[in-house]
Amino acid sequence: MNRKQKRVFYRLLLAIFAAAAVFCADFFFSPPLPARLALYLVPYLLLGYDVLFRAGKGILRRQVFDENFLMALATLGALCLSDFAEAVAVMLFYQVGELFESIAVGRSRKSIAALMDIRPDTANLFKDGEIVQVSPEEVEVGAIIAVNPGERIPIDGVITEGKSSLDTVALTGESLPRDVGEGDQAVSGAINLTGRILVKTACAYETSTVSRILDLVENSFMKKSRSEHFITKFARYYTPIVVIGALLLAVCPPLILFFLQKEPMLFEWISRALTFLVISCPCALVISVPLSFFGGLGACSRKGILVKGSLDLESLAEVSTLVFDKTGTLTNGRFSVSEVDAVGVTREELLSLAAHAESASSHPIAQCLADSCGHAIDVSRIDGIEEQAGFGVTARIDGAALAVGNRRLMERVGASVPEEGSYGCAVYIAREGVYLGRIILEDKEKESAKESMALFKKCGIEKTVMLTGDAPENASRVAASLGIDSFEASLLPADKVTFFEGLAIGGEEKRGKCAFVGDGINDAPVLARADVGIAMGALGSDAAIEAADVVLMDDDLRKIAVAVRIARKTIRIVRQNIMLALGVKGLCLLLGALGYAGLWLAVFADVGVMVLAVLNAMRTLRFK
Repeated sequence: MNRKQKRVFYRLLLAIFAAAAVFCADFFFSPPLPARLALYLVPYLLLGYDVLFRAGKGILRRQVFDENFLMALATLGALCLSDFAEAVAVMLFYQVGELFESIAVGRSRKSIAALMDIRPDTANLFKDGEIVQVSPEEVEVGAIIAVNPGERIPIDGVITEGKSSLDTVALTGESLPRDVGEGDQAVSGAINLTGRILVKTACAYETSTVSRILDLVENSFMKKSRSEHFITKFARYYTPIVVIGALLLAVCPPLILFFLQKEPMLFEWISRALTFLVISCPCALVISVPLSFFGGLGACSRKGILVKGSLDLESLAEVSTLVFDKTGTLTNGRFSVSEVDAVGVTREELLSLAAHAESASSHPIAQCLADSCGHAIDVSRIDGIEEQAGFGVTARIDGAALAVGNRRLMERVGASVPEEGSYGCAVYIAREGVYLGRIILEDKEKESAKESMALFKKCGIEKTVMLTGDAPENASRVAASLGIDSFEASLLPADKVTFFEGLAIGGEEKRGKCAFVGDGINDAPVLARADVGIAMGALGSDAAIEAADVVLMDDDLRKIAVAVRIARKTIRIVRQNIMLALGVKGLCLLLGALGYAGLWLAVFADVGVMVLAVLNAMRTLRFK
């Protein structure tokens, strides 16, 4: 428990001891009425002074009808009717329920805080040959910061050696490997100067990746779910109605009995009205429903899954169809050359031409071609590069028009390509409309991809679909290998949006919602269009942060099944709490109005149900 929770706990203990002493004194000594009231006021005020204060503040602000007003009105009325023990008991159980809620929220916040460990505390500013530790907020754009191997990069930037950029992107919150430069590391090839990496910052801290992700985490509870909106609207109308109902219950029956010349039994009907008020308090609903979503969001955060809000968690629970981009999502997104078929040129020349044409692109295919080229790019050979979206690139290399891309690009430039089957991604090259050969690239499937498809079926996902710009033969092989239900191949970026919209609408056959899973860079339009957009490993991608509803902090596809299970469990708990609260309260309100329920049953109907609902909501925090 935190400091505030401990204060409440100790106050409860003190009040319980005081109440026990007062109960004993009342039972054994039977003091007169004024003395009894004075005795019971001690534990009552210990327990309820904050409730009375909040109720008074609400009245002054003209925000009268809330749970504090109902609790204050009912307990003060009980004191007026000499039901002192009942008044103290109502306040006691109410505070116990509040403590349970506070503990549950605290546990959820700890889960979310684990995700926020990516925040760097300091930045080592490199200036005038010296290194000074400063706050990341103080570092300007274009400044040089030094990062020790194993430390987190405080601000987005480019790893650099002096003025010569190595074009190695450094993402905020990433840890530099301790064995920098050895093997296939995230910053392989970076220069280690006196044991440090120099990073030239590309943005201010407040606009960096980690700052934006932390802002999303901190504000994820601002997006209310449909259930929460229902509870808010319900409470807005429900509370005034029950107060008016209690007033009518206290006034109308005595008046009717009086006009019928019968005993009006005023105090009995006032007692029933006060009982009605205590029962009607919507604490169980207004506390447990948001708390359930809070717990679900916290459980996701603990698993490294950022869900932007309760509405997105609710939508995730209704997903029945998962649609995947292939490259970087189902596959590693790191290509390697497996085959080179050159026609009229050498293998080395074909690779060099392709690398020069793709040198302006940051696509994984372009990076693979640059690595396979075997020598540095000579920019003097290049005279203009133009990207052909969904086809490839065209450029002038050594004064000749060069086209590098798929079969459709070859058709566009008039190059004749032989019909040859192949596995992997084929990159075709043509110069001045003459076919020069092809380069076959392989992108291995993620180790977790096949296992993930089985997990999706187990958690109730009815259909999986893969979208790719690859040739149908390669797409079919990947889909069959991973166990994906269907696929669409040879798609341009715009085609993916069109296809997904048709799938999302789905006609009469559509059941549930459609989620799209992409790498968050090239798939932003589809992520934004999807019922639920899920960005894979998107730390550092502005497109993913803006477009996706769910961000996985790593590339593990199995986390999607975890997120779906958490979401569905959360919704089940929310529905259970709504049914429990409305069912018990409806029954007890009827019994209270008919005089069969006293304040003790009212305490159970209000605070008891709230405690049960909170305990039920806390189950979201124990998700394994």
